[in-house]
Amino acid sequence: MEQITSRQNPLIARLRKLAGDRSLRRREGVFLCEGVKLAEEAVRWGAEIEVLVRARNFTLPFAPPAQARQVEVPEDLLRAVSTVDAPQGVLCLCRMPPLAPPERLEPGRYLVLDGLQDPGNVGTVWRTADAFGAAGLFLIDGCADPFSPKTIRSTMGACFRLPVWETGWERLKPLLDAAGIPLYATALRSDTEDVRGAALGRAAVIIGSEGRGLSAQLLAQCDGQIIIPMQPGAESLNAAVAAAVVMWEIARAGM
Repeated sequence: MEQITSRQNPLIARLRKLAGDRSLRRREGVFLCEGVKLAEEAVRWGAEIEVLVRARNFTLPFAPPAQARQVEVPEDLLRAVSTVDAPQGVLCLCRMPPLAPPERLEPGRYLVLDGLQDPGNVGTVWRTADAFGAAGLFLIDGCADPFSPKTIRSTMGACFRLPVWETGWERLKPLLDAAGIPLYATALRSDTEDVRGAALGRAAVIIGSEGRGLSAQLLAQCDGQIIIPMQPGAESLNAAVAAAVVMWEIARAGM
């Protein structure tokens, strides 16, 4: 196995840059995933792993892919590369899947995030959408990078199972219309439909950021609007929590 001990090594320098540079990740088409859980999920679901780095004397609980470059480093060097305070002994450099949406959507349930900028929330929603059987996740209008280290950690492996696509409104709506998939918007308005009664068995639902919500122009172009009923006076839900409630109702409607 290849041994690296210097911080000046080109691979170590590259990994450190990739951890904090979104544009570099996009140019190279790669992302980092850290920890045993994510590395194991990457292997299990057939992610293309370019490099697997492990701490010296760390025993992997899974067989690494034969095609991956395998590197062993001292623990202090792994900490220097890691984006977490307590590295778990292993990290992988994986190829990024295509982020452009397909030319045609398959029938199913979809979730759309508009302007959600917190990577932890994006990752949590991604994980939730996967758990409740979504066919894909769309990100529009300046959402957080789906392949930042924090987003990937928050997915807990869903990033290797459920496709995520970045697009604009002008591409998204025609794509849904062509597939016969209605788009519902979550909104805090009295004239919206209770989510528990909406026909969501085959639909897409768009959730806006907590700060600004969805614009009036966007709301007007959706096929329907839904609301999560709450107690009077309660604050709006965190976007990730709202997505979980909506995805449960979508999954329940399809049962």
